[in-house]
Order: sequence, then structure tokens, then C-alpha cells
Amino acid sequence: MKRSTSSSTQDIARLAEDVARLSQLLTRERDTLPAAYLADEGLRNAYLVYYLPANRSKIMLPLQELARHTSAVFAQQKLRVLDIGSGPGTALLGVLEFFSSRTPAPQLECFAVDQVAENLKAAELLFADARSVTSLDAVLKTTRSDIEAMARHLSGAYDLIILSNVLNEIAHNDEAKLEKRVALLKELLLRHLAEHGSCIIIEPSLRETSRDLLQVRDSLASNGLHVYSPCLFSTACPALVNPKDWCHEDRPWDPPEVVKEIDKKTGLRKDSLKFSYLVLRKDGLSLSDICGRTAFRVVSEPLVSKGKIEYYVCGQGVRKLITRQDKDTSIENELYSGLLRGDVLLFEGLLDEGKRLKVVKGTTVAYASNAQASERPHVST
Repeated sequence: MKRSTSSSTQDIARLAEDVARLSQLLTRERDTLPAAYLADEGLRNAYLVYYLPANRSKIMLPLQELARHTSAVFAQQKLRVLDIGSGPGTALLGVLEFFSSRTPAPQLECFAVDQVAENLKAAELLFADARSVTSLDAVLKTTRSDIEAMARHLSGAYDLIILSNVLNEIAHNDEAKLEKRVALLKELLLRHLAEHGSCIIIEPSLRETSRDLLQVRDSLASNGLHVYSPCLFSTACPALVNPKDWCHEDRPWDPPEVVKEIDKKTGLRKDSLKFSYLVLRKDGLSLSDICGRTAFRVVSEPLVSKGKIEYYVCGQGVRKLITRQDKDTSIENELYSGLLRGDVLLFEGLLDEGKRLKVVKGTTVAYASNAQASERPHVST
């Protein structure tokens, strides 16, 4: 499904109206969000032009983190990939992009499940377009089904199961939504996730949806599944202690021109990738296997005030504020000045003052894995 990168003023105006309508449904009016909202042609076009490019890019981060592990989790000659609630196959487009840069690339057998027929038609066209510009051996099979009835359409084990912006839509007006989501995921993963497979869940960065994901995380972690990332531990999430806390990514991103035009008309901002994510496995592998059990992940933007820089970091089962006064800047801790949300770090000589951690002149700050520097997000120019 090839789309022109240039649009008429009238087209942009119409798209902007539909984007604004869809944005309202996905944020302020979530309680009225229809189960099959992309069956609406206007909302579907808004998604394809405005939301798809960013959502396609979001899956790159968890895929990169999985690829870092020394166990070579993507080393198989063939990978079976299941995209649940696929929409127009957005996450699968990201999968194709990711594996197109890997050598040798595996054969990909992809499965898209969605309840909207028009979404699946779009997925087939977009997948074919994407595959045509790569040398990947990849096929796509589509199935029309809602999530509650999908079990009868699944067969065998999948090496990668993806739920992108789907979990929050399951029973979202139900008081028992947590229990229903956990039950569905537990049944799905225990029955259909390969023993050495991975499940990637991506959710909006809203406080409500992010905290809901953390609750699902804790429930699944206590029911035999293991957190691979972003957490560096599988014990209870410390962000749930304070109702004001939540955990999400905010990665630099340079949007297409049409997205920038729509932002000007709607007042929205799509200049970074904001999302929450969770990677689960059965075999106990964790990002901490290569980053170290003492590593910390940055979980906030820089908090800059007079004479100091602070961040919130999470690791070793705790979420704490870390600070460095400007007078303590040194060659050893120089990296601290430019940290981004999501960076995973090792500290030597860090002071623990109880409620906060302190970087002093002699503290060493380093990335926890060699791959981070090359994969570190940046804004394209």
C-alpha cells in the first residue's frame, strides 16, 4: 500500500480532523473507545498516516535489547511471529525493518490477527511493499478474529508474540480488567510461546495505561513468567508504590513531513517516541544477564536545577533519585551529564544516602553494555 509523501492542503485538513478525533478517543475519551475503532475509514486513514510511522519504530527498542543477549535469541533459521490485534500490521513492519539489517536474517513466518477486515487487507499490502524492498524470506498469514476468540485460530508455538497498543483495550471498562488481562496473557503465553521465545507488549505512555501494564507485569512475574526488560529484576515494581509514578520511554524521533504538518494544524506533538513496554520470557533470560545485577536504568528525563543534575533510576528492586552536583563533575562521571531516559548504567563509587544516590567526583559512570553506545537513540537530520 504505497502512499504519496505529499498531500494536498485539503487532504491534510481532512486528515488533521480525523487525527484529532482519534487522539481524543485514545486519550481523554478512552471510556468511549469502540472495540473496532479502525473500522471507521477516517480513523483508519488517520492511523495509517499519523500513528503508524511512530508505532512501527517503537518495537525496535525491545528487539534491540533482545538481540544484545549472549544467548543469541534470534539465531534460529526460522522464526514464527504472531501479532495480536495487529491493526494494519504495524509491528510486523517494524519486525521486517529490524531483521532486514541482520546477517544472516532468519526466515520469517508472520501471523496477523485482527477483528477488522480492512486492517488485515492493509496489513497484507503494507507487508508486501515492505518485503519487496528487502531480501527477506518472509510470509504473512492473516486471521480475522477478536482477541477473546483467537485461541481456536492459533496452532503450535511462536518465537515472538507481539501485542502493540492492544492490552489496554481489553476489558478497559471492566472492574476486573487486570484479572482478565492476566488470565488471557497467562493462557496465551504458557500455551503458545516457545520455550525460548519472547513476548513484547507495547502500550501508550499515559499514566493509567502504563500503571496497568506494571500491574500485569507483577501478576505474570508471580505466575511463572520472567521479565526480560525493561526491568533489570522480576520482583515487585517499585513504581507502583507511589500512585503518581509510572514508567515509560520517551525516545528522540524525527517524524515524516506529513506528520509535522498535521501537528501544526492540530496542536499535537509527535516529535518523540513515547510508549511503555514489557518483554516476557519463560526461560529466565534477562537483560541484566549482560548488563549486570547492579545496573540501573534511567526512568526519567534530566531534572536540572541550580548547581545539580538529577534523574530517577530503577534497579536492584528500587526506584531512587540520583544526583550529581556540578562541582563534582569529573572525567570519570562525565557521561552523567547527557543521560537519556532508558539508558542502562553501571556506577562505581556511588554513595547511597538512603532516599537518594549521589554521584561524587570519584564516581565512575559507564554504559552497562557495549552495544548501548551504537544503538543509543538520536534525532535524524
